[in-house]
Amino acid sequence: MYLPLFQKFKLLTITVIAGLFLLFGCSSVRTTLTNQLQDEALKNSFHGLVVVNAKTQKIVYAHNGNRYFTPASNTKIATFYASIKVLPKNIATLKYGSYNDTLYIEGVGDPSWLHPRLADSTALQWLKKQGTIALYTKNSEEPKFGPGWAWEDYDTYFSPEKSTLPLYGNVVTLSYAERINASPNYFMGKVELKDTTLMRDELRNHFYISPSEQDTLEVPFMTHDSLTKQLLENILGTEVVLANHFPPVEKKTLYGMETDSIYKDMLFESDNFLAEQLLMAVSSALSDTLSTQKAIDYILEHDLSDLEQMPRWVDGSGLSRYNLFTPKSFVQILQKLYREIPEERLFTLFPLWDASGTVDTWKDPSVEPFIYAKSGSLGNNYNLGGYLKTKSGKWLIFSFMNNHFKVPTSQIRNTIYNSLKALHDHY
Repeated sequence: MYLPLFQKFKLLTITVIAGLFLLFGCSSVRTTLTNQLQDEALKNSFHGLVVVNAKTQKIVYAHNGNRYFTPASNTKIATFYASIKVLPKNIATLKYGSYNDTLYIEGVGDPSWLHPRLADSTALQWLKKQGTIALYTKNSEEPKFGPGWAWEDYDTYFSPEKSTLPLYGNVVTLSYAERINASPNYFMGKVELKDTTLMRDELRNHFYISPSEQDTLEVPFMTHDSLTKQLLENILGTEVVLANHFPPVEKKTLYGMETDSIYKDMLFESDNFLAEQLLMAVSSALSDTLSTQKAIDYILEHDLSDLEQMPRWVDGSGLSRYNLFTPKSFVQILQKLYREIPEERLFTLFPLWDASGTVDTWKDPSVEPFIYAKSGSLGNNYNLGGYLKTKSGKWLIFSFMNNHFKVPTSQIRNTIYNSLKALHDHY
């Protein structure tokens, strides 16, 4: 069917005008973002921003996108992707096998056993129904701390030790209200009431809490095989034997809580311990030996081999300053997550973010929630990567990385928010 000439001209005119609006609109957005990157708060420091249309995969904006940055907790985006690719719906919580009337067990990195927030007891309830239990702990190549971690963080809540079979999140929960309270109760006799900046001695499980302390504290304890054995015995109410080998029997797997609950807590709380243990769980799913590096190597070789700039990726949490990622690499990983996970699930797991940081509920009544993103901060570094929904209904994927600034972090967050708000309003 042929259209009359004037109708053809009308259709062409509308198409051209729409294209010009889109062209000038995009140009205006690019100009706004460029101006934001020249903000006073960003001077004398290093910044990178990549924005991609989630549907078309076209680049909306790119500045220093192929440069390497210290990612801090943005590393958890890569850990989340690795976990999604390898781990099942319910996390493997224990491997076991029976030999000569003894149940041999080994940990597989599951962080949820009596964790302060997750508090899973699936494996413990199952173990209470068993007979003689032998615990094997030598299925790991993993040191207690990651490469490049700051040694002085040993007593801080964000730096628990890694282990094959962690209990209570590998932290002691302390509070003081007329008397000392400690969980697990095993540590009650190892807590001292004292005004000090330290929360634990460096080389022993001796803890401190100030008599004026109003908050509940989480203080990492030093892990070792005999302590794990004692804690298990206290929980189970039965003797646990430490085994020096796992007998030559078929290993079976016991499954625990849903992994989505762990992912969500890791991303919302930016929990370093959960991130580290998830990579150990990934390595356990791939082999009999727990190794963060083996998990990372596998994911980089099999699932992230198409990244335009390969990262230096050394831990699960981003605590290490050895990690190096580019904004473009994060956008590519976020694209994979967007393609492979249904939106409803993805945006339940990813936290909301505004200029104040990660939020449980959106605070600005003038606009609908539009930023779902994971932040990452270390001293003088603040990064944000995730998803943005525009007023026009488009989804954008972005990575905004900021390193080596000396201004207050709040100024950096404000600049990020203003930039993303411009994208929301005008793209």
